[in-house]
Amino acid sequence: MRVLIVNTSECSGGAAVAARRLMRALNNNGVKARMLVRDKQSDDPNIISLPQTWLLQRHFLWERLVIWFRMLFRYKHVFDVDIANSGIDITRLREFKEADIIHLHWVNQGMLSLKSIRKILDSGKRVVWTMHDAWPATGICHITFDCRRFETMCQCCPRLPYNSPTDMANKTWQRKSRMLNGRHITFVACSEWLAGEARKSGLLKGQKIVSIPNAIDTRIYSAGDKSAARAALQLPTDRRLILFVSQYADNPYKGMQYLADACQLMVRENPEMADNTAVAVIGGHSEEIVSALPFKAFPLGYINDERRMAEAYRAADVFVLPSLSENLPNTIMEAMACGVPCVGFRVGGIPEEIDHLSTGYVADYRDAADLARGIRWVLSEADGEAIAKACVSKVFHHYSQQAVARKHIEVYETAKK
Repeated sequence: MRVLIVNTSECSGGAAVAARRLMRALNNNGVKARMLVRDKQSDDPNIISLPQTWLLQRHFLWERLVIWFRMLFRYKHVFDVDIANSGIDITRLREFKEADIIHLHWVNQGMLSLKSIRKILDSGKRVVWTMHDAWPATGICHITFDCRRFETMCQCCPRLPYNSPTDMANKTWQRKSRMLNGRHITFVACSEWLAGEARKSGLLKGQKIVSIPNAIDTRIYSAGDKSAARAALQLPTDRRLILFVSQYADNPYKGMQYLADACQLMVRENPEMADNTAVAVIGGHSEEIVSALPFKAFPLGYINDERRMAEAYRAADVFVLPSLSENLPNTIMEAMACGVPCVGFRVGGIPEEIDHLSTGYVADYRDAADLARGIRWVLSEADGEAIAKACVSKVFHHYSQQAVARKHIEVYETAKK
């Protein structure tokens, strides 16, 4: 069986990380898998990049220009939505023709257009599409928050600066509907939560939807010596360490403000924490946000090396991800694989990863006080050895390469053309 995994980027973003890990998992379990990307960063021979021509940039710029125009020249949500009006035709590539399965992942920002995807569906290949967010099930948005229009039909979109039943969201919805009409895709959601949302979508009625989590390489992400990890990253050994990770640390959707508020509450109620607790922040712009924290903070910037990331997790006493919207974040399973308990809000797939009061703490949504309670519980009340073992066990049984690859192979074998 030959699988071609298609994703916009090789490394940038959670979808890219998950797609690359799946490729490795499949290759380690008897499937010949390759990955096709627009943005390639490594010299991995199994990852093929599209020819770097001016056309690639044109597709990206044209889509953004149309969105900007439809936003009435406002920038606020220009990168929050996608309309897939322009993209590459990959059906002529040798790698496409050789593949038995075409496995789409995150293919936005000029990678594939809806017309491109329709050509893939009409090629006779079996097509699987992993949903890393809600975009395949909506008109234009990746994150739905409290909007439920996608359950019937996207129109009068709250993301747009005008109210119209035939707005950009509706027109993209209609184009997606025509693309899917009479054609089969097996949609894979990375969490049970997102699978449930996809099944409610008026756009995906009649399509097969399953839930399979992302894979993780437990040879890289594993428990280890905390003191050695801190020494490697020049982090203090005399303080309890809270870790926060995001591609961009100042991304408001990742909830850094809630972590800052929770830390302020903890210091107010337990002043001694100011002297015995620290926070490490990983991600772009991390040095710009640490001033909001009442603890000694260590901005580590963006880390792209997986082994260095594993060291960062091992260095922590608790990993906190107060995201306002999530599917099944890779960062939580990475931290758990390293034996680190996690704290996050009850949103998306986070409660599927964190077993409340077993592998961490699931706080009430947008509740900084409950987030603070969860962090204090991990640092001061939980049985550290027991919770670390529970974290590692959860990852091994649910997110290991072998477990995830086996589930994908079953999907490939039963996918319709």
